[in-house]
Amino acid sequence: MSERPLSPHLQVYRLPLTALLSISHRITGVVLSLGLVLWVVFLMAVAQGGSHYALAQALLDSFLGRLLLWGWIYALFFHLCHGVRHLVWDTVHGLERDTLQFYGYVELAASALLTLGAMLAAWIGG
Repeated sequence: MSERPLSPHLQVYRLPLTALLSISHRITGVVLSLGLVLWVVFLMAVAQGGSHYALAQALLDSFLGRLLLWGWIYALFFHLCHGVRHLVWDTVHGLERDTLQFYGYVELAASALLTLGAMLAAWIGG
């Protein structure tokens, strides 16, 4: 029997950016689903009256609530940007090795800029 490993170990193998973005896209899909469940809970609190609404609003106004909300918004923009990237791939464009890496970084920058833009709009408007 050979002494060498049968496959590369995860500590020595580095996933390419496209694989990390693909995994992140799936994770953000789950995060968005969980966020929608929380949105329904919030709407139920609104429907149940003032005291329930006040509690839900207090939770959303807390630091943790705002952090979760902005994380959900980032997940939304990241999922959107990656979905647009998949639509471009469906037209058989941008599949070259060099462009995959470049547009991966563009996707990350675009989702961060969209989130910062939403934060700025909320800060100016509210």
